[in-house]
Amino acid sequence: MSLAEFSITERTAVGGAGLPLIIAGPCVAESLEICRTIAGKAQAVCQKLGFSYVFKASFDKANRTSINSFRGGGMEEGLAILAAIKEEFSCPVLTDVHEPGQCAAVAEVADILQIPAFLCRQTDLLLAAGNSGRAVNIKKGQFLAPEDMASVVHKVESTGNQRILLTERGSCFGYHNLVVDMRSLVIMRNLGCPVVFDATHSVQIPGGQGTSSGGRREFVFPLVRAAAAIGIDALFLETHPDPDHALSDGPNSVDLAQLETILSSLKDIDETVKRSAKN
Repeated sequence: MSLAEFSITERTAVGGAGLPLIIAGPCVAESLEICRTIAGKAQAVCQKLGFSYVFKASFDKANRTSINSFRGGGMEEGLAILAAIKEEFSCPVLTDVHEPGQCAAVAEVADILQIPAFLCRQTDLLLAAGNSGRAVNIKKGQFLAPEDMASVVHKVESTGNQRILLTERGSCFGYHNLVVDMRSLVIMRNLGCPVVFDATHSVQIPGGQGTSSGGRREFVFPLVRAAAAIGIDALFLETHPDPDHALSDGPNSVDLAQLETILSSLKDIDETVKRSAKN
C-alpha cells in the first residue's frame, strides 16, 4: 500500500498533499442536540480554513473505567444520531466498533469504522472491519511500539481493504500517565498508511480520577503544533461546548470555542512544513 490519497467519500480524501483531514466531535453521542451543535461549529470552522471535516462520536464507550459511567444510548440510538448528522451536514461520520458483529450494521451509516486502542490486536474485529468495505481507522494500542502496527495493518489488508489509517494516541508511561513519542508518526507513516494524531486522548490520564479518567487539556494545543511540525495526514480531536460537563472524556476534551485557534495554527504549520519540503 502506498501513501497515495484515498477517498473517504466522493468529496473527502485523506493523505496526499492537501491539508490534514479533521476528525472532531464529542467522545460519546450524548444527544442529537449536542452533536448538532458540535458538528455545525466544527464544520463551519473547517470550511472557513479549508479543511475537510469528519464528524466523530461513539455510540457506546465500552471501556469506561466504572460500571456506573455513562456509555451512550447504545447502537440503535447512536447510529440514528450519526445518520441524522450525516444527512444534515453532508459530512462523513466516524464511530467505534467493539465487536465483529457490529461492523456490518455500523458500516451502513459510518464512513469510517474506528478500532479502539485497547482492541487493536483483536483479529476477528479487524477482519470484520476490513470486510465492511469502509475505511478503517486503527488506534495504536498504548501498549504497542509503532512498528508493531505492521501486523495489525496486514490483518486488515488481508481482506482486500487498503483504506487504512493509523492513529497515535500516546503510550503508557507508568501508572495513570501517557507520553507521546512523536517518532511514531514517522514510523507508522513508513508502514504505508496515512497517520492521524489524536491530540485529546494523548493528554488523557487513564483512571486518574479513581472511577474515571482524568486529563490535561491545556497540553492539547502544544501537542497539535508538535505533530503538525512532524507531518500528519489527519488530526483527531474530541471537542465539546462545555467540556467540564461532558458525559465522557471531559477533562481531555477541547472547548469548542477554541477549535478555530487550534486549527488555524495547524494550518499555518502544515503549510510551512510542506512548503519547506518542496525547497
